[in-house]
Amino acid sequence: MLLEAVERTGEAGPTRLASECGLPKSTAYRLLEQLADLGALERRRGSYRVGPRMFSLGREWQPHPRLRSAAKKPVRRLVEITGMTVGLAVLWRGESLVVEWNSAEAERPVWLRTRTTWPWSTAAGKVLVAGAGPDPLLGPLPASWPREAAAILDRGVAFDREEVMSGVCCAAVPLLGAAGTPVAALCVLTDPSHHLERLGEACRQTGRVISAGLRGR
Repeated sequence: MLLEAVERTGEAGPTRLASECGLPKSTAYRLLEQLADLGALERRRGSYRVGPRMFSLGREWQPHPRLRSAAKKPVRRLVEITGMTVGLAVLWRGESLVVEWNSAEAERPVWLRTRTTWPWSTAAGKVLVAGAGPDPLLGPLPASWPREAAAILDRGVAFDREEVMSGVCCAAVPLLGAAGTPVAALCVLTDPSHHLERLGEACRQTGRVISAGLRGR
């Protein structure tokens, strides 16, 4: 509860965090100090923020035990071929949660460095919702969604044409586990000047390789 409050606020003192969690300030302070001693939080001029231990643990999390090992070489190859930014994402609490970004450029755009969650309506989110069914946390879906979901399942790729961020387009494919259900999405980001369908085909081919790795083939 306290960790989620710190995540929401970014950085806050014990009074605000106690209020956020509905805890007595003395209890919140004691728990915050214990979390700081463990490295889960970091003390900063009377406030607390996410600590290095949580950052390290978070980077190790993955939705499938083979995801990073299966994706490492194919993703690197896709970055080399396309020159684009390639990501892995999952659905989390009704949003697209980025697990990892790989970019051909040494310096990623600031919005990639500072954000890890996006609306579910990204290409990655759409391809996962189409394959696994709507999540109650998504809220009401557009009336056109059943038709769009059927088209995504038919072609095996979803597109985002500046629907989430101006100047940014995306193609995404599902990464399938042993049961044939999506465990994550592979996405390629580009700008409107590029041929999105062509990137979608490259993404599809790479997705098949990664999915085979997830199934142990």
